[in-house]
Amino acid sequence: MMISQKASELSTSEVRILSLASIGGALEFYDFVIFVFFATVIGKLFFAASLPDWVRQVQTFGIFAAGYLARPIGGVVMAHFGDTRGRKRMFTLSVLLMAIPTLLIGLLPTYQSIGVAAPLLLLLMRVLQGVAIGGEAPGAWVFVAEHARRGRVGFAVGLLTSGLSFGLLLGASMATCLNRVFSQVQLAAGAWRIPFLTGGVFGFIAMWLRRWLKETPMFEEMRNRAKLSRELPLGSVLKNHGRAVVTSILSTWMLTAAIVVVILMTPSLLPKLFGFASDQVQTANLVATIALCVSTVAVGAATDRFGVRRVAIPILLLLIASTYGLYRGAEAMPVALLPLYALAGFGAGGVVLTPIMMIHAFPTSIRFSGVSFSYNFAYALFGGLTPLLVSWLVHLDRIGPAHYVAVVTVVGLCATLMAPKHALSDVDTTAHFDKPRV
Repeated sequence: MMISQKASELSTSEVRILSLASIGGALEFYDFVIFVFFATVIGKLFFAASLPDWVRQVQTFGIFAAGYLARPIGGVVMAHFGDTRGRKRMFTLSVLLMAIPTLLIGLLPTYQSIGVAAPLLLLLMRVLQGVAIGGEAPGAWVFVAEHARRGRVGFAVGLLTSGLSFGLLLGASMATCLNRVFSQVQLAAGAWRIPFLTGGVFGFIAMWLRRWLKETPMFEEMRNRAKLSRELPLGSVLKNHGRAVVTSILSTWMLTAAIVVVILMTPSLLPKLFGFASDQVQTANLVATIALCVSTVAVGAATDRFGVRRVAIPILLLLIASTYGLYRGAEAMPVALLPLYALAGFGAGGVVLTPIMMIHAFPTSIRFSGVSFSYNFAYALFGGLTPLLVSWLVHLDRIGPAHYVAVVTVVGLCATLMAPKHALSDVDTTAHFDKPRV
């Protein structure tokens, strides 16, 4: 009811901007995450067959993590040229930089053909993908938040985050379909290339959509704000807004744990840990990702009414409980996999609290710089280390991924409760963070 009412209040301009930003972001995120859904097949094809399975898995997730490590580079570069050339050009360039390496991954020769050069080329493509994705989400979040009307910031950010999450849904859907149509032998023989070739096409479609985002007064305001950021260098952000940076980094750590572990890694982990069929897990993951898309909108809209802190406690506790329920249930009640995974996906919707909190943590003059640095630095560090840490933890305890999510979510909750708050533009929106709206 609340979501439909919010949607009906959106103006035509707001709908157009949110739609174009969300669709383009979804297609770009599909390109970035499709790799992890085929990590098992890729590990067997791009590394020596003599290696133990767990070593190949760790190395494959290490290449996946390289994309996260490269994100700060993309964030800095995109911000620099966005300051001088305009947002539209950078939005278009980021999609192009994503489409090309995604397409090339689908064409790469395997280890059997060119030996160690195969994983090195794969690593290079992932780095290029990371550079492309670095400036995507922070810029989009700041853009829609600072142009949303009073009382709609959470809903606007939630709707955009749902659009980005839809990229995960596209990836899960592609993996589910291919696993049902092709056998594992057929996937290894070449069918694994289909999602990457398709992703390259998606990237060019997203680039075409971005051309309809004109340099409106909204973009001009973003450009002026970026100019202010140049006058206040990153050193000023770190020197004068340390609390905002630290809390934003810790909250983003929580976001990476929820998305990387619950949504991206679990489909590869459950078959190995509990003997599930791959197609069964992929179907459950598909439902969980749909729940994530719905939850981000619902949680974002709830913050407009009740405030971030009041929403954070129940939704993040649900994330912890549902993740434990997923892994414990996979061990004790495998028939309940689908509803348990759906509940975990809904709990993961609490990740939308991170961009909402970060947007309020920095003042207008340095907001873009602060959000971009904090988000990309945290994703490079924690998003890159999470696959490796979780791959190591599962050898100690099959419930290790749930333990990791629980610990990190507690840290993220504490960061959310301790984060500073600033008004958006000339509108006092601190109430959005502290108390409910009447």
